[in-house]
Amino acid sequence: MELCYQLPVLPLDRPVPKHVLSRRGAISFSSSSSLFGAPDPRQLSQRRGAISYDSSDQTALYIRMLGDVRVRSQVGFEPERRGSHPYLGIDFRTLHSRAESAGSIPVRRIRRLFSFQRHLLPSRLLRGPPHLNPLHILDEDYCGQAKCMLEKVGSWNFNIFLFDRLTNGNSLVYLTFNLLNQYGLIELFQLDMVKVRRFLVLVQEDYHNQNPYHNAVHAADVTQAMHCYLREPKLAQSLTSCDILLGLLAAATHDLDHPGVNQPFLIKTNHYLAALYRNTSVLENHHWRSAVGLLRETEVFSHLPTEDSLSIERQLGSLILATDISRQNEYLSRFRTHLDEDDLCLGNASHRHFILQMALKCADICNPCRPWELSKQWSEKVTDEFFHQGDIEKKHKLEVSPLCDREANTISSVQIGFMTYVVEPLFAEWARFSDTRLSQTMLGHLGLNKASWSAMEPEASGSSEEGESELTRVTEEPSSRALSQGSQKS
Repeated sequence: MELCYQLPVLPLDRPVPKHVLSRRGAISFSSSSSLFGAPDPRQLSQRRGAISYDSSDQTALYIRMLGDVRVRSQVGFEPERRGSHPYLGIDFRTLHSRAESAGSIPVRRIRRLFSFQRHLLPSRLLRGPPHLNPLHILDEDYCGQAKCMLEKVGSWNFNIFLFDRLTNGNSLVYLTFNLLNQYGLIELFQLDMVKVRRFLVLVQEDYHNQNPYHNAVHAADVTQAMHCYLREPKLAQSLTSCDILLGLLAAATHDLDHPGVNQPFLIKTNHYLAALYRNTSVLENHHWRSAVGLLRETEVFSHLPTEDSLSIERQLGSLILATDISRQNEYLSRFRTHLDEDDLCLGNASHRHFILQMALKCADICNPCRPWELSKQWSEKVTDEFFHQGDIEKKHKLEVSPLCDREANTISSVQIGFMTYVVEPLFAEWARFSDTRLSQTMLGHLGLNKASWSAMEPEASGSSEEGESELTRVTEEPSSRALSQGSQKS
């Protein structure tokens, strides 16, 4: 599908006329942004984006947006239905924000904006012939401690929180760029480093860092975990360079533009994304489409044949869609069957892709398998996000989603249930597939962390039963298997 960003151009706050939607094309809008050189960091909220569609069924094939969900719902493809919940008018970018004085911008935020501008400036480190250029990742003004940490990026004890502080909040950009270079993918695929860096900057910016959990640091953590799995003997000996590229890109973008609420919340509030993707893998489809939008906007793969770039987009979607927690049992059963029948052949492209899917699923929920000082922080962050959603649901008199009621759940009860019914079964099967020191280390941390949370939960038995019931609702949520157009597995 050809995208025409320049025609027509409409203000963000104006509904799209019907005569515009009657033809195939794209809607685009733009405004100044400090990310692209505007002098005032306060203009960051004024962003640009585009929507393309197919007039045959007015189903969006591609969404690219650097604005907020509230604005996008006003520009949507169909008028808001009567009875739509008023929460649709709330800005998802500020959903998890703490109260701040009007007009105030934290110093840390301004520093990050200046850092983003430096990403887009040419550096003398990026010049020179490829054979003479060592492809240094960090600019000269960055502390050497970050470089030292990157030398140990394959360690399971890698502290992503410390690395994020050392890189001034740009952990996702630097870590992913470093890994792409470390695997030789930039040179192998003849990628333009400026385009790649711009892509990663936009990816990082598209994460909502107001979210306690689903933010760019989580994406960086998942990408680092994915790197650890890609180095496991079975995978390292079998995966192709294209597989590795897909694995890293999927990890970096798997929660792109996450609003900080779950799929049931979007459905019950009649959000336009739920209608767009027909209540099926709503968030995962949106993460995938957003990633594709960034790849096309930055033209990272524009030099490749069209068939190859489209294949990369399809496979990227297949990986990201596998992270849908409501399909957890489906993937786990298939994985267990393969292991029982011992019929996995990593020389087969489809089997390698399936293992990549399972690796990404493990990386996505590996926090309970990290050392306690890291795992505890992640547990507190994800529970904070859950409970905040529950508070919003109570405020608007909606049914509270599973695990989101702070009065009925505690951090320890949520974590014990999650470890018991979601994490342990998955990582037990992964250890069967890849019985290595890393697998045993992860299971060891998982057992110790579970024991630590159990020690904090005096009424573990009652809470455990409630946790099992709610987790069953989450992981076995009924959904149609007819995925949105273009989401078929490769």
